[in-house]
Amino acid sequence: MSTTRRQFLHTSTAAALGSSASWWQPAHGEGTAAETEASAPEPTRRFDLGIASGSPTAHSVVLWTRLTGGNLTPRVEVRWELAHDEAFKRIAAAGTETAERDWAHSVHAEPRGLEPGRWYWYRFQALGERSMVGRTRTAPLATSGATAPLRFAIASCQRYDAGHYAAWRDVAEQNLDLVMFLGDYIYEGASRSDFPRRHEGGEARTLETYRARYATYKRDPLLQAAHASAPWLMVWDDHEVDNDYAGLQDSRLSAHFPGRRAAAYQAYWEHMPFPKSARPQLDAPGGTMRITGRLDWGTLARIHLLDNRQYRDPQVCPRPGQGGSNTVKLTECAALLDPRRTLLGSAQERWLAEGWDLRRPWNLVAQQTLMARHSWTDTADAGGTYWSDGWDGYPLARNRLLGTVAERRVPGVVVLGGDVHAHVVADLKADFDRPESPTVATEFCGTSISSHGRPQELLDMARSFNPHIQRSRSDKRGCMLFTLDAKQLLVALRGVDDVNDPSSAVRTSASYVVEASRPGAVAA
Repeated sequence: MSTTRRQFLHTSTAAALGSSASWWQPAHGEGTAAETEASAPEPTRRFDLGIASGSPTAHSVVLWTRLTGGNLTPRVEVRWELAHDEAFKRIAAAGTETAERDWAHSVHAEPRGLEPGRWYWYRFQALGERSMVGRTRTAPLATSGATAPLRFAIASCQRYDAGHYAAWRDVAEQNLDLVMFLGDYIYEGASRSDFPRRHEGGEARTLETYRARYATYKRDPLLQAAHASAPWLMVWDDHEVDNDYAGLQDSRLSAHFPGRRAAAYQAYWEHMPFPKSARPQLDAPGGTMRITGRLDWGTLARIHLLDNRQYRDPQVCPRPGQGGSNTVKLTECAALLDPRRTLLGSAQERWLAEGWDLRRPWNLVAQQTLMARHSWTDTADAGGTYWSDGWDGYPLARNRLLGTVAERRVPGVVVLGGDVHAHVVADLKADFDRPESPTVATEFCGTSISSHGRPQELLDMARSFNPHIQRSRSDKRGCMLFTLDAKQLLVALRGVDDVNDPSSAVRTSASYVVEASRPGAVAA
């Protein structure tokens, strides 16, 4: 680790020192990021939400920031620089973007013509002030081989008031190629009085209140350090808008929800390193924003990014007078087995089925929640009891997805998820009713950065009903770290000792290996 990188991380931690819905119990109402020179200016009020990069390809990347502070005119010119070196002595690309008031003075610069498979450093300047420095990289070319491993993390569910972000300090220190954030970047609800931190205001419902909520999260120095350490790939879940929403329906069945969704989508794009082409279309009811996409990482892996909120059918068998999720018995909710129902939407289902890579050794599926079946009661007695908001609420859509994987013999399918506030390691079966049926894919579902989990004893109780689940631990906050090469995937489950302490130690609680030629995780 470079001296400047150590200084940055130490400074971030020192500054930091100055529940949420889960899969089983939905809540309701509630490298380097261093300065390049010792004399470089500290981040200032114009850039106090930090910087970020994302959407890397072999020849391009998106650079993000958002201007803040008073006296901003409707249009502000922002200079950006991308360099081959930390000292910015060899500039690879530079340009100017116009930050517009209508889009929260956010900047989404898109340098192109970059060299594949290499690191860059970037920064912004506006109104006489300069941002911190971030590190980013491009993907390898598909023709360049897969000699270098891909190192990445998955993370999700970072409720600000529920705890501190020691897990993000850990991510920033890992020298990763990518970070995949899998949903619930913000939480829309009001702060709870029994939580260790507070954020501004009550429940976010308007464009201005969503913007304010993102600003609160973005000012956390440990989150800023993680963003500045590597490019991110992003998908959303429900709390970026409203708990348990499905398409254009919220759990309250509110007639005003489409307008709220449009505001939330706009604020999401304004604060994330997405390209300009992903900017929400606000003329449609509820707005639309495409986050579905793919990234090919050399000859090593294809990464599929899915959206399981915008296009889904509403949850079945809700509580009387409500929408949203419920926990239901299969024998009491026949609609669970309606083959027409979909979590991804029919168009996205086809897009995924047609886009599996049969040449690369790995297909990584970055999506929002647990895919493995998880019954809360004995399936032999009454078919099981399931939470309707996740894949268990859309079991035939899951069968279609895994059936295609089995039929086409798609290599190295690893499903990555979040949402459930627990580290879950599972074998994805061709037929979950027959434990002896073939394992067709592997799943790693990561715990939350800070959002509280379900009591561990309840997961332990359910283990015997779900023999395909190898591990489920809800008692730690953290992330998962992955090292991928052409032959195997190494996985470390990371957990924070004390989520209330931003300087807490972070440890590996378990490790697993997946062989490219054989689906299923093996404890290391």
